[in-house]
Amino acid sequence: MTQQDAAADALTVFTVDQSAASPPFRQLHDAVVRGISDGRLLPGQRLPTTRALAAHLGLALNTVASAYRALEEAGIVEGRGRAGTFVSLGEDPVTSAARAIALDAAGRIRALGLDAEATRRLLTEAVEAV
Repeated sequence: MTQQDAAADALTVFTVDQSAASPPFRQLHDAVVRGISDGRLLPGQRLPTTRALAAHLGLALNTVASAYRALEEAGIVEGRGRAGTFVSLGEDPVTSAARAIALDAAGRIRALGLDAEATRRLLTEAVEAV
């Protein structure tokens, strides 16, 4: 399978529900994290171009670019310039994805006005509950 074929296959990982409470940017981010976690996206696999994914989902190019940028900042994907965007080969992508989820959860809790200790306690309780 060529890189282009793999990127085209990756399109099936992405869906956006316009009626969902979560914005499309977040849905794309979460779709990549789920795709890595369940093995549909593999380390080193090329993701669809921002233009192709935006066209496929009927989204603005900037929405897709923002999601890819956030994923890159979290170390989940790697931008390789004109070569494209790839699932990270560095840290285990599942660990990177889990870290991104934990950081997001902590940020959302802190945004509610809770301090670091209360946030830590809530996250620890959540981990122990599952």
